Amino acid sequence: MTNRLIQIDIDDSALAPPTAEIEQERKVAIFDLLEENSFALPGKPDQIAPIGPYRLHLAIKDRRLVFDVKSENDEPIVEFHLSLSPFKQVVKDYFQICESYFEAVKRLPPAQIEAIDMARRGIHNEGAEVLQERLKNKAIIDKDTSRRLFTLICVLHFGG
Repeated sequence: MTNRLIQIDIDDSALAPPTAEIEQERKVAIFDLLEENSFALPGKPDQIAPIGPYRLHLAIKDRRLVFDVKSENDEPIVEFHLSLSPFKQVVKDYFQICESYFEAVKRLPPAQIEAIDMARRGIHNEGAEVLQERLKNKAIIDKDTSRRLFTLICVLHFGG
C-alpha cells in the first residue's frame, strides 16, 4: 500500500528525558503506527499528489509542530508547520488524565480504572480530531493514525 508511513522519527534532542510511562507510550504509538496507518498527501490543482510510502520526521521548531514528509528514498516532499496553540488545552487535559490513570492502576479497583481510562480515551479522541482538522488540505489520515500521531505530539508538546 502506498498511502502509508514506513518510518517515523521524532526530534526530541531539545527535550528533557521522558518518563518511563511517556517513553512506553511513544514506543507503542510508533509501533502501532508502523503496523497500520493511513497517510496520504493531497494533490494540488496544478500537480499530481506525491505518492508514498512516506517517511515522517516530527519536531517542534520555533514553538510550531513540524511535519517533514519524505519519500521512501528519503527525498524531501513537503514540510508543514502547525501552531501548537490549538493543541495546548487538550494536551494538558490528556496529560492530567494520564497521570490519574497511571496512579489508579497502582491502587484502585478495576471499575474505577476503567472509568478513568474511558475519560482518557475521550480526551485522546478529542486531540485526534483537532489534529485531523489542523491537517486538513495538508495530509489525509484516518482516525487511528490521527490518535497515534496525537500521542507523539503529546510527547513533543510537553517535552516528555
